[in-house]
Amino acid sequence: DNKAKVLVVEDDPTIQATVQEALEDAGFEALAVGSGEEAIELLRRAIAGLGGLVTDIRLSGSMDGWEVAHFARRLAPGMPVIVTGADASVWPSQGVSNSLMFMKPFDPEQIATALLRLLQKPREDPIS
Repeated sequence: DNKAKVLVVEDDPTIQATVQEALEDAGFEALAVGSGEEAIELLRRAIAGLGGLVTDIRLSGSMDGWEVAHFARRLAPGMPVIVTGADASVWPSQGVSNSLMFMKPFDPEQIATALLRLLQKPREDPIS
């Protein structure tokens, strides 16, 4: 099965479910966790199999979505990242490359569409 796997990190069960559903409707396989700690654990184990990350900024536990995004970016420099619920003013300092931000409330289908667009972009080769 060659569906792109996407990790959804969202501590609100309702939002988590709607985002997961929208991604699955768009042809992704969505794995969902509720905390930054769980996300990091999953990223460590499964980064090679993941095609994208959707993370809320405010998460239960001690880590926030920015930390999750930066961790994912270190492991997989080209992976599309979408952050939700972010404050636009901290985006310039906290945001990561090849990512998009959605304020809440957002339409989960927009997340799926944005992810498809990010995945279709040719990956820039990192300058070494």
